Amino acid sequence: MSIETELREDIARAERRESVFYAVLPYVLLAISTVLTLLRNGWGERVDLPAALGLTLVTTVWLARFSHAQGGRRSGTLIAVSYTGLMITAAALVVLSPWYGIFAFVGYIHAFLLLTGPWRYLGVAATSMIMAVSYVGGWDTIAEGNWGVWAAISAVTGVLAGTSFYFADSTDVNGRKQKRVLALLHDANAKLEAALEENSGLHAQLLVHAREAGVLDERQRIAGDLHDTLAQSLAGILTQLQAAEQTMVDAPEARRHLTNALALARESLTDARRTIHAVEPDALAHAQLPEAIGEVTRRWAEAHSVDAVFAVTGDARPLHTDVEATLLRAAQEALTNVAKHAKAGRVGLTLSYMEDLVTLDVRDDGVGFAPDPARTTTSRDGGFGLTAMRHRVRLLAGRVVIESEPGAGTALSATVPAIPVGSTQ
Repeated sequence: MSIETELREDIARAERRESVFYAVLPYVLLAISTVLTLLRNGWGERVDLPAALGLTLVTTVWLARFSHAQGGRRSGTLIAVSYTGLMITAAALVVLSPWYGIFAFVGYIHAFLLLTGPWRYLGVAATSMIMAVSYVGGWDTIAEGNWGVWAAISAVTGVLAGTSFYFADSTDVNGRKQKRVLALLHDANAKLEAALEENSGLHAQLLVHAREAGVLDERQRIAGDLHDTLAQSLAGILTQLQAAEQTMVDAPEARRHLTNALALARESLTDARRTIHAVEPDALAHAQLPEAIGEVTRRWAEAHSVDAVFAVTGDARPLHTDVEATLLRAAQEALTNVAKHAKAGRVGLTLSYMEDLVTLDVRDDGVGFAPDPARTTTSRDGGFGLTAMRHRVRLLAGRVVIESEPGAGTALSATVPAIPVGSTQ
């Protein structure tokens, strides 16, 4: 909870307590005054009890009708009527019995709560004059010639009460200013929170743009490396294989392998050139991902004389180019590893489309191997085929899992988010 919220709650609690106190206090003081009047009457003082009790009942009804707790919703005329009626009944009660001066004290409270400006100090003066009747011993004492004493007491109590009101009013003004400051602080905090949320969104966009810029730079670097190394090497290999093919006359089996090598070299050279230009693999240029992986699987099976089966589960749909390219590369790398190391008789590939993910599983029944936790980022021959696969998958916030053991084959699973076409990664 913020300091601003705590202050607002503390002020609200204090205001509720004050409201209850000021609403109950007049009735408590009126009850005390009435009890003391009844007791003093029993001890010999002359009091018109029917008039006092009747006027007490009228005052109670008047308080209930014009409760100061509703002062914020009342008009100026109604406030004037309420306060004037209160002062008249209080004065009449004090004339009947000086003990009602205790109740007359509420004149100060209501003047502060209901009146404003000069009217507040007029209410203070009226209350002081009424209470001074009690201080001198009652109306009978004043009637006997003690007007000067009553006037002096009225003036002193009026000045003291007016001075107290002045400082109380200053405190009240400061309190209202504090509430306004808290309200402004609350609005500022709300605007700050909105700005922070907006800033968070902008920060996320900047991260996306920075990542895309980094990916573009990395692609350009790789393109340069491929142009200077792999593409040139593949072009040289292709030239040599074509020359060898022209010199061979009658070697059917050798020619078959040589033809496969030529096809693979041509395909690799095309993919290298496409990678240089930052486009999808050639297999994806004319087919969807399931068809592309199926074609890669079919050609691999023919080239290596291994039974390979490809299946698709779930709702196949077009995905972002990077997703499809990553999964196709994963299939190619997995099949390459099977051909190099597994000595398998059967390979199964499954492409599974789920709501938020897409997974490629490759399983073989080959010799298997014991995975080395210290070298999980490299392929089984110490190369970096799996390293590149893991890197591509991680760029898409995916993961690669490999399970194998000697004599029990190998299972590879690559899972990436199913990012739809047209989405920003």
